[in-house]
Amino acid sequence: MPAPFDRGVIVAGAGVSGTGIATLFRGIGVEVLIADDRATGEGIITTEQARAHFGQVGVVVTSPGWRPDSPLLVDAAFASLPVIGDVEACYRLDRAGAFGPPRDWLVVTGTNGKTTTTGMLAAMMQEAGNDTGKRAVACGNIGVAVADALAAPQRVDVLVAELSSFQLYWSDQLVPDAAVLLNLADDHLDWHGSFAHYAEAKARVLRATHAVAGVDDQHVRELVAKTGRDDIIGFTLGEPKLGQVGVTAGRIVANLHGANVDIASAEGIEPAGAAGVLDALAASAVALTQGARPEHIQRALAQYHVAGHRGAIVHSANGVNWVDNSKATNPHAADSALTGAGTVVWVAGGQLKGAAVDELITAHAHQLRAVALMGVDREILREALARLAPEVPVFVTDSTDPDAAMEQVADFAAAQAKPGDTVLLAPAAASLDMYSGMSARGNAFAAAAMRHC
Repeated sequence: MPAPFDRGVIVAGAGVSGTGIATLFRGIGVEVLIADDRATGEGIITTEQARAHFGQVGVVVTSPGWRPDSPLLVDAAFASLPVIGDVEACYRLDRAGAFGPPRDWLVVTGTNGKTTTTGMLAAMMQEAGNDTGKRAVACGNIGVAVADALAAPQRVDVLVAELSSFQLYWSDQLVPDAAVLLNLADDHLDWHGSFAHYAEAKARVLRATHAVAGVDDQHVRELVAKTGRDDIIGFTLGEPKLGQVGVTAGRIVANLHGANVDIASAEGIEPAGAAGVLDALAASAVALTQGARPEHIQRALAQYHVAGHRGAIVHSANGVNWVDNSKATNPHAADSALTGAGTVVWVAGGQLKGAAVDELITAHAHQLRAVALMGVDREILREALARLAPEVPVFVTDSTDPDAAMEQVADFAAAQAKPGDTVLLAPAAASLDMYSGMSARGNAFAAAAMRHC
């Protein structure tokens, strides 16, 4: 058993992530204690009790939701006890051969587009696997936890992992075989404390053996420059320069060795629009570094369908489409959803998590037929709209009942929308102030749309 796991482990958090990594450790003979003040059960102790065990273990493995300033983690660091994340633990164990020959680690991160890009990349590697015999699985924040993928009865050879800034913050030795940084915008500032710290966590993927970056994004370009590397592959909506994957005459093309190589069509990709093409470019660039051929990428993109709550039309009536993009949980994602959407009745609000909205509203004020606001930070949005788009009708529901609030929003939207418009749920904010998650918010929107149409 590799150090520091050979001395035993304290796992911080008894949630899904914590219990999952604890099960993985126990399966390979590592002694585990789970620290959580809000849970009880076999092997679970309080955080105060955990402190008494600092001298008997080699490491604290934290769930991604635990902030760096959590008292247990601060005290562990003060006691010179290493603190790492669950994904970092999985990586170290896998690289040490704890589960057989090490896997290929392909990591996807960024502010937006992670889930779609991860799904596309997994599909590409699965197509390639039909020829190579390697089994690829999407994991991390999409579908299967990394720990579960490692412990799967049928061996997984390629881990296509969607990782958050939280997971990357706690991953100081993670060096993926390939990784992509899609884009960067204000998000999770309440957790990281600043955009600089958030960006620093995301930029860790640029240590990958094969690194890919979204060079249309200024923040990403700046992080690439800081690495000092000249071998990072860029992806762009424009014509690709040497070392880039881009778009030429409606085709995805790669210019990695001095000449353009046709990869796949850039048309008909789900989700529609620039955001979907960017995700396909990113996935294609990573897949090419892993030996995928154009035909693998073509088949994967042709068969890929967008997951729920990411721009699907959930209802159409009276010439109006109702579109659920509940996954747009920050202003950057809402900007992507609004771009190219035409005239909209915009449904927004929730937890802004410290993100600014002025730039978003200024960019899209000309599209707004009306706006319906809900959620804990609705007044921040209302004030910004009053300053920057005073001519736009705005409805605000003060209801904290998730179903009642969405009913009121849908009633207003149905009355405001005209034939040819779109009622667009793109909240620019997280959902946990009122809903169990972004899926529940999207489902409530779809149900309300059906009733009001």
